[in-house]
Amino acid sequence: MAKSFFEKLTGSTKTDKVRPDKIEHYEEAEQEIDLSPKTSAAEWEEISREKLEESEGQLAIDVYQTESNIVIKSTIAGVNSENLDISITNDMVTIRGKREKEEEVAPENYYYQECYWGPFSRSIILPVEINSEKAQAVIKDGVLTIRLPKAEKVKVHKIKVEEIED
Repeated sequence: MAKSFFEKLTGSTKTDKVRPDKIEHYEEAEQEIDLSPKTSAAEWEEISREKLEESEGQLAIDVYQTESNIVIKSTIAGVNSENLDISITNDMVTIRGKREKEEEVAPENYYYQECYWGPFSRSIILPVEINSEKAQAVIKDGVLTIRLPKAEKVKVHKIKVEEIED
């Protein structure tokens, strides 16, 4: 079963067994498997596990503007700068990364599992044009801050048309 937006945002996942009668049907699963009532609970559990492994987490972000910058902030505690990739294309910024687990814990040993571990990404459509050459990104106290200088506005110059008489 694919993670919900809330699960991707918070990293929270249920640790109890998946019940076939609780799995939501969605187009991607319908194309990949037979969703007939003959599908066993073990098959449903395997399908759900595969979908969870394929999914990416999504970052919570703040985006605001100052007089000269667009600023993007995101909490990325536990992620090293080497595990981050920030790219800017036209009017979009994409943040990709991976939060690595320090140790493997068997699912049955968890009381709560709310932290998201694994790959994540987030794309942000920019509200104004920016100068990507001067963009900066820093991590401080587990918070990623990206500063994107706004592009200078092109000033409109009016040209007076002179009439020439013969």
